[in-house]
Amino acid sequence: MRIDRRRALALLGLGAAASPAAAQGAARYTGAVAFEHGVASGDPLADRVILWTRITPSDPNAGDIAYSWKLNPVDRRAGGARSGRGVTGPGRDWTVKVDAAGLDAGRAYSFEFTANGVTSPVGRTATLPAGPTQDAVLAVASCSLYPNGYFNAYGAIAQLPRVDAVLHLGDYIYEYGGPDTYGMNSAVAGERPHDPNHEIVSLDDYRRRHAQYKSDPQLQAAHARAPWIVVWDDHETANDSFMSGAQNHQPDTEGDWNERKARAIKAYYEWMPIREPANGGAAINRAFQFGDLLSLFMLETRLTARDQQLSYDRDLPAPGGEAELAAFRTKLNDPSRKMMGAEQEAWLAAGLKDSVQAGRVWQVLGNEVVMARLPIPSLKAQLGEARLAEVMASEGEASRKRLVRMEQLAQLGLPYGLDMWDGYPADRERVYDAIKAAGAHAIVLAGDSHAFWANELYDDAGDRVAAEFGTTGITSPGANDSIKGFSVGELFAANKEVVFSDQAAKGFVLLTLTRQEARAELMTVSTIVSKTFETKVLKTFKVTPEARGVSALSEV
Repeated sequence: MRIDRRRALALLGLGAAASPAAAQGAARYTGAVAFEHGVASGDPLADRVILWTRITPSDPNAGDIAYSWKLNPVDRRAGGARSGRGVTGPGRDWTVKVDAAGLDAGRAYSFEFTANGVTSPVGRTATLPAGPTQDAVLAVASCSLYPNGYFNAYGAIAQLPRVDAVLHLGDYIYEYGGPDTYGMNSAVAGERPHDPNHEIVSLDDYRRRHAQYKSDPQLQAAHARAPWIVVWDDHETANDSFMSGAQNHQPDTEGDWNERKARAIKAYYEWMPIREPANGGAAINRAFQFGDLLSLFMLETRLTARDQQLSYDRDLPAPGGEAELAAFRTKLNDPSRKMMGAEQEAWLAAGLKDSVQAGRVWQVLGNEVVMARLPIPSLKAQLGEARLAEVMASEGEASRKRLVRMEQLAQLGLPYGLDMWDGYPADRERVYDAIKAAGAHAIVLAGDSHAFWANELYDDAGDRVAAEFGTTGITSPGANDSIKGFSVGELFAANKEVVFSDQAAKGFVLLTLTRQEARAELMTVSTIVSKTFETKVLKTFKVTPEARGVSALSEV
């Protein structure tokens, strides 16, 4: 039987959200319900925004549920209220997604849902501005590992006096589960084990994991505070995912990768406040215009085109001779290796040019992984042999082995992370070419690394192309959570492109953009193992637009 693209997407459940006309003939569930997962909004445009919730029926075998929604301007000026009705059901795990249109640009709204006589919590959202715009405030988050700690950084975002949008750069959930898995050595893991308590593979698994994360009150508060603009990274599917597989996917025991990927994407679209691609699939790269101030380009670098990562264990077994090293470098620098693919590269290049020609001051790339060049620092050169010996004596066996291997690779001048843009240098240079061709004032935002970064990005010719701010994890462990003998961030700061790095703190980046400068505050929470915490600014850096590109970073 011939199955076209539309029918295939329908079979996988990747079609449109439930609508008011859905399931007209079906008997609807009218029993008890609750809004256990809060409310959220996302993908704001100048005239519309996505509204989201999940209706939880008391009967797990319930059918379709009718709901209503309403949205009211916060300023209470006459006009602008919107409302509507719809139906959701088990085919979408009773999630609700409304694309509320016909709104006023740059206006704040409150919203809520009602189902079977029960009203949801109230959320706050806003549309993007149009025309002259003086400033924008963005919270940038990534990497929330549920068992590893409390989501205090989300709570801190919810308490911000101003935040126009929250950008989440991926690893919103993690796929692991079970005893002795990632994060289960935390002081609070006993009260926060993953649900289900095993690695997630099935559609029900992914749905339950999303539901668990959205049951967290601090995450709910952050979602209710402002609209979110999200992309996935790898753990929304499986660790170190790429187009045709993942490091943490074993086809012999976990089935076909494309089927698992489709299940993960379906659950993501159900549970996240994202405007789904018109034709389904994984192409979630999209752009947002904040008036005449900035363009935000959210990139997809995992599932649509990425080639498999190289691996030192597989592609350069230790110690590696000259021939093996040369072969590895040839693979690494292969111009055909890609993160995004030609279609997305062309979309980004055109968008950058359009933004500059429209007179917008900033071009911001919402990107999952660190873009800076990060050659592995030599511990021997920076610490000295005596200090290195002390460090090695103080570390556990696993850390010692890791450090020995790092030093071997450092002596060869190889990159720290092959899953980062360093693993795809030719594709990175193509991104830089697009930035330069457009004359863009580019700021790259990065997640994934569980570390703070303030970086200056240089092309192969040694010219500065962009600034980069990397956000640490909400709770996910950084390098200095396991390595205690020295500051990993300070070692990287000897690198030309790294102005600052911290590999221990947990928190988020608060990015304020004006017409004169972009200012990044590295916001930290004092703990993730106590519900009582303090928030402070670890460091602040700024960058200014120049005639060609951007200035060097300066600490404020």
